[in-house]
Amino acid sequence: MHERIATRRVTALLRAFPAVAILGARQSGKSTLARLAFPDFAQVDLERPLDLERAQRDPEFLLTQSRRVVVDEAQRLPDLFPILRSHLDRHPRDRVVLLGSASPGLVRSISESLTGRVALFELGGISVAEHDREALWIRGGFPRLHWSRPRARPEDWYPAYLRTTLERDIPQLGYRISANRMRTLLTMVAHAQGSISNLSELGGSLGVSYHTVAHLLDLFEGVFLVRRLRPYLANLRKRLVKTPKLYVRDTGLLHSLLGVTPTRSALLAHPKAGASFETFCIEQIVQHAQLADPSSEAFFYRTHGGQEVDLLLRLRGELIPIEIKLGLAVPDLRGLEACMRDLGPTRGYVCNASDELVRLRSGIWMGGLEPLLDRLGLLPAPPARAAPLRRRRA
Repeated sequence: MHERIATRRVTALLRAFPAVAILGARQSGKSTLARLAFPDFAQVDLERPLDLERAQRDPEFLLTQSRRVVVDEAQRLPDLFPILRSHLDRHPRDRVVLLGSASPGLVRSISESLTGRVALFELGGISVAEHDREALWIRGGFPRLHWSRPRARPEDWYPAYLRTTLERDIPQLGYRISANRMRTLLTMVAHAQGSISNLSELGGSLGVSYHTVAHLLDLFEGVFLVRRLRPYLANLRKRLVKTPKLYVRDTGLLHSLLGVTPTRSALLAHPKAGASFETFCIEQIVQHAQLADPSSEAFFYRTHGGQEVDLLLRLRGELIPIEIKLGLAVPDLRGLEACMRDLGPTRGYVCNASDELVRLRSGIWMGGLEPLLDRLGLLPAPPARAAPLRRRRA
């Protein structure tokens, strides 16, 4: 098991709150993170029929068996949350960790029952601080593709993963929607990766209404398949685009939907290589920003005149525009400069595939993802490794 950089964050949250909910895509490593961060906690997995049956029969009994407990796939038992609220009020020293791979019902239940008693934390894919950047970009950020033995093959793993999510996980949330229709819509999003969302156009191609597409995208966002990147709306004289962009969040899943062989040469030859790299950088930057500043927010900036910045990050109260380009050449900076003039940021960045950060002009730097994260104060030190035990001499 590999220690994650998120370990420090979740342990700090549990010192401040009686409960922590760790959310994230299925197979993103939530259970492993919980076992490493809280090794002395009792483990309850609601995916196991026996655990689920016992919990459904007597949720109160479940909580009284240990003062420290991890509940995996917690969204499968919504009746637990009102009981958990009263239990934590009566036993303020108890600690509970909730794990969930489907956030809509879980977050709703938490907001209704556990306000002020639980901290929410989203676990993303493997970070560039934990593994090789190029491997993560090409194969995706799921631990099974990099750290398992034997290592899973993306060509086999992603179709099975998507089938499980669409045919089992989403129906378990109470939604009865054709898996084929959902797969078709997700593939359409992949082919338009990073584009302004046009729900009417997507609905017309799919043969469904605008509202059905919006509902499906809500589901995809709730199970961490899709990111809606919102536009930044400011009180400016310029007309700004008000429609979000759509991204399939994991680049390995994106490549599978696009039919791209998971090799560097095949990816670079594909017309969506630039959009894929943009997705990868956005997910990594947002993930690290959330670890460092939970109040951070991510937007994009675009005017109707065509001036655009791929990512506008609100970090520690500062707006930071970031343009993302796969190539190493200096790109057109007019969109970045216009954004800085309009909104007032004092610094901006171009993120590319290099390994260093160089100054292009006053207030604007260009460089690779890791140097950029380091400059923004978002690249943590690698997790500390325990020193090997020394054998005492007789």
